[in-house]
Amino acid sequence: MQLTINHTTRYHYDAPVDYALQQVRLSPPNTAQQQVLTWEITVEGGRIETKYRDHNGGQVHLVSVDRGATEVAITATGEVETTDTSGVLGKVYGPAPLWYFQQPTPLTEAGPGIMALAKHLVGSSDQLAALHALSSSILMAAPYQIGETYAATTAEEALMGGSGVCQDHAQIFVAAARAAGLPARYVSGYLLMDDRIDQDASHAWAEAHLDGLGWVGFDVSNGISPDERYVRLAHGRDYRRAAPISGLRLGAAKESMIVSLQIQQ
Repeated sequence: MQLTINHTTRYHYDAPVDYALQQVRLSPPNTAQQQVLTWEITVEGGRIETKYRDHNGGQVHLVSVDRGATEVAITATGEVETTDTSGVLGKVYGPAPLWYFQQPTPLTEAGPGIMALAKHLVGSSDQLAALHALSSSILMAAPYQIGETYAATTAEEALMGGSGVCQDHAQIFVAAARAAGLPARYVSGYLLMDDRIDQDASHAWAEAHLDGLGWVGFDVSNGISPDERYVRLAHGRDYRRAAPISGLRLGAAKESMIVSLQIQQ
């Protein structure tokens, strides 16, 4: 399937900015699940200072905002050819070792709720089936609900709160898989929706590593493994390590953000 993506994130500041720097993870890699045909990142109100590979092997663009700017827009656009592999990325490894993805982070620390989910994975004779069951259990315990969580909500907080969005679902899954001893990671990317072209935000899912298969993806929010409608951007131990855009700003200016995202076949 050939997908065309146009994604603009526009920041507005209520006063001129003294200094701002953004890490941009908006470059899809070539994998067994996708091949990038064309891709471009452009910036208005700032510039790309450099690009580099992070410790997860993902490409990062470092974007600075023009001094005195009141608005900056970062746009990623291109075409990606995707393939349905039933969620199996395979035995693909980057600079970070598997044990790195077994370590908890502040956002994915397992509390009593997540430990209760994880116990069904421990010692399972069919770990793949157990991971699909974990995905279903998470969605039942914390149904999809917008506006109840935010970027700093931990996996345990979202689970105990009884609702969340794709970011929360992915982090709960990652935390539970790690609590059971499996390497697991957070994935950011895009999802082609069946009923619309315009979307409000990018998407997120989780991956766990199984000895026989390698990395396998689980989209808890939609109850499936990623197929040809998905485009991956980056992965990390949690949301903060794989966020499409993150950064810092100096000065007293307040920030607002508008996202424009179109994905179509």
